[in-house]
Amino acid sequence: MNIPPPPRTPSRSLRTAALTSVALLLLAGCSGAGGDSALESGRGAAGADAAGLTVALITHGGEGDAYWELVQKGAEAAAAKDGVDLTYANDSDPAGQAQLVRDAISDRVDGIAVTLAKPAAMKAPVAAARAAGIPVVGLNSGIDAWKSQGLLEYFGQDESVAGAAVGDKLNGLKVKHALCVIHERGNVALEARCAGLKKTFRGETENLYVEGTDPEAVDTVLTAQLRQDPGIDEVVTLGAQFALDAVGSVKAAGSKAQVATFDLNNDLVKAIRAGNVQFAVDQQPYLQGYLAVDSLWLYKTNGNVSGGGVAPVLTGPAFVTRTNVATVAKFAAAGTR
Repeated sequence: MNIPPPPRTPSRSLRTAALTSVALLLLAGCSGAGGDSALESGRGAAGADAAGLTVALITHGGEGDAYWELVQKGAEAAAAKDGVDLTYANDSDPAGQAQLVRDAISDRVDGIAVTLAKPAAMKAPVAAARAAGIPVVGLNSGIDAWKSQGLLEYFGQDESVAGAAVGDKLNGLKVKHALCVIHERGNVALEARCAGLKKTFRGETENLYVEGTDPEAVDTVLTAQLRQDPGIDEVVTLGAQFALDAVGSVKAAGSKAQVATFDLNNDLVKAIRAGNVQFAVDQQPYLQGYLAVDSLWLYKTNGNVSGGGVAPVLTGPAFVTRTNVATVAKFAAAGTR
């Protein structure tokens, strides 16, 4: 296929599940007169349609980003369960991501799951997929664009609602001046988070743009901003790894600011338990990847459309704080939260 392979080799369980699915189908086809028993079980028709299904998951995630590893793990789990041949590809450049969708169309995949971080860039390739008869579902980014672009379903968090919830929480914590750190300029989901925060937060708020692909630059810019304005008493980051970076920046700047963040990973769970990060907003990336792939399998084998094609399936927001972090710690340690 033209789409690059996943960063890591697919697990043996994924390959085994696919082979097992095929073997079961062959056995079902040989059992009974005309295979009636398989049809009567309710699995025959769906299983026959599912055999050899190919799905491409195409995101705007950057290389080595722990968040997208969680999305991919969820997608792989669904693919293993459903016997789907899954390919994961990513490009943080919108033009590159659009080309990956076109490559998937050329490869005649059976379904595409895609993020719409830059909706305008994805409009044409998504339309081309639809014209080719390939169902497309959205996840993670593009909650305001998925229906207008003709996607079947959407799985993710309403970022405006999540941002507003963070604003309310900061009010309860008596925060006076919040800095919202945006690590990817032009990403509609990230912009919506900070805009939602500003809508409900009663104190002063401002956005700080950093280059998320350069950790040293993030630290330099954030440390300088905290030194310049000692009145900042809360740093809100939009990704788990940036929260961990922010903890170091706060210390380097001699600031008294607290740190809160969107998204979660195992290291951040440890930081919350230690009291270094106040809270995280979990949108469950593993679940997003899982539902996106599983939904395409369900659509192809049983005609199901989650949300009826008119409403998104929300995977967040949920607050993880020091008081409830223990409930998700074991899942984070396993790399699924």
